[in-house]
Amino acid sequence: MTFEEYKKKYQYDTLDSQQCAAVEATDGPVLLLAVPGSGKTTTLIARLGYLVYGKGVNAANILTCTYTVAATNEMRERFRTKFGDEYADQMEFRTINGICARIISLYEKQGHTAFELVADDSRRYAIMREVWMADGHAFPAESDLRMMSTAITYVKNQMLTDDEADSVSFNTSEGNVSIGPIYRSYKQAMRRNQWMDYDDQMVYALTILKKCPAILQQLQTRYQYFCVDEAQDTSKIQHEVIATLASKSRNIMMVGDEDQSIYGFRAACPQALMDFERNWPGAKVLLMEQNYRSTPQIVEAADIFIKQNKT
Repeated sequence: MTFEEYKKKYQYDTLDSQQCAAVEATDGPVLLLAVPGSGKTTTLIARLGYLVYGKGVNAANILTCTYTVAATNEMRERFRTKFGDEYADQMEFRTINGICARIISLYEKQGHTAFELVADDSRRYAIMREVWMADGHAFPAESDLRMMSTAITYVKNQMLTDDEADSVSFNTSEGNVSIGPIYRSYKQAMRRNQWMDYDDQMVYALTILKKCPAILQQLQTRYQYFCVDEAQDTSKIQHEVIATLASKSRNIMMVGDEDQSIYGFRAACPQALMDFERNWPGAKVLLMEQNYRSTPQIVEAADIFIKQNKT
């Protein structure tokens, strides 16, 4: 059906012109920069519906990536509420870690043995405590372990080499310390135990995509339309995983707002939004600039603050 027919049938007549442009942008690479309160989730759900009902795309070929498990569940249920059960369970809503888990599962089905995922921080912290003290430090406080964990996450998500990890420091009860030696010892201990943490899960998944063309081809056949929400909070390695999967179809929409990036300490990479046109030649850049949620006073204060951002 045409877009006008789709809007009328599914009661999307209230979408503004920028929202409509985003819904209709179904093919090729698209960067959607959406301010807070601009109806982003409503627009994304409308776009998913338009892909299926307007463009005839198989729902199983669409992959929507969100930042948290809660967000994946919310988007699925909002799609179900709007369009019913017909395609809600065929369409995939996953975190990027969820996608990586699927990649590793496919690798195991080929007869390989993957490392055990360590979801319990106590086991990870035990290794960190051990390598920290072996490096000549005193027994670490719980806050030291949390900061250590954040620094290790940063190194892996920024795809830094072992040597580059030396340049990453973190605050401890003993002062500012380089994570490099701790990171290398932690990584060796995890490998000895055949364990992986959630950050390793992404490292291994990307390695599998690069070294196992059959698995990459299988996933590229399955997933032909990609949408990445909250892209300003996505790390360098997460962008790389998605870009590798989407490299064949090039049907990718990246949705975010670099002004809302607050997770730099966890290696969020808003630079990927600013580099989108360079990384995806021929890309469209769309804007959703109208804040329907906040009062004028809030918008004015936020605008004054954001204008201080020189990049």
